[in-house]
This record gives sequence, structure tokens and C-alpha cells, in this order.
Amino acid sequence: MIKIYVLSDEGAWSKRLKRKEIFFNKICASFPKKYKFLNKKVSLTLLLSNNKNIKRLNKNFRNKDKPTDILSFPFSKKLKISSETYLGDIIISYNFIDKPKHQRLNLFKEKLTKIFIHGFLHLLSYDHIKNKDYKKMLKEEKLIYQSVFSKLN
Repeated sequence: MIKIYVLSDEGAWSKRLKRKEIFFNKICASFPKKYKFLNKKVSLTLLLSNNKNIKRLNKNFRNKDKPTDILSFPFSKKLKISSETYLGDIIISYNFIDKPKHQRLNLFKEKLTKIFIHGFLHLLSYDHIKNKDYKKMLKEEKLIYQSVFSKLN
């Protein structure tokens, strides 16, 4: 099972997402079986942030001086899921998710779910630098997204 530790350094998240840990744990509970890691203790940290802070992290760790929607920092380059595994850290920018400003809550949550799935796959060593890797990652994103939305709706 996946355990998510949710932190926030941006107050605006609380206005749109009341019970953050419950929200993300429900998403993970709706993943396809191969991503649930049953009988294992798999965890990750999620920081709900903003453009200012994510820009600083993007510059420090990726040498890109601009904000982005999401950053993923896998704990290990070679992922091996054992009985206890820490996957890494995901940071999501509120400013990117809340475009256009004050959109309907269900659209906000849908975008957040999609970007979280994207970041989660990065922690599992998926990437999209090469076109073939992009196609493989996109296929997995769709698989997880369909599973999540069929169970949550």
C-alpha cells in the first residue's frame, strides 16, 4: 500500500482542498493493482507549493530558472520495490493547477489528479525525454487515470 505524507507551504491549497492527505490517499487506493504495491510499505512525500518556491527548486536542482507545474525527485535512480520503499518527493505548484483562476472545484481536482499521476510515474523511473519513453509513460498515465476516475466518480 502507498502512504503519502502531504505538506504544504502555500495557504491557497487549503481553500481548494480541505483534506489533502485523504484526497491523495483515495487516488492511490484507486490505482490499478500493479501500482498499489499490496503487502508492501511504499511511501512518498508530496509538497503542495507555489510558483515562487517551485521556481527556486527548479533552478537549484535542474538549472532552469522558471516555475513549472510539478517536480519529481526519485529517492533512487534504480528503483526496486522491497517490503519498505521510499519512492521520493513530488512538488506541485498551486499557480499552475489553478489556471484559469477560480475554476470549478471538480476541474481543479481533475487537473491535480492528472499531474500527481504524472509525478508518481516519474518516481517509478518513467520519463519522457525520448519519444518511445513518452509514449510508454503516456500509456501508463492513461491507464492509472482511467482506473482512478472510474472508481472515484
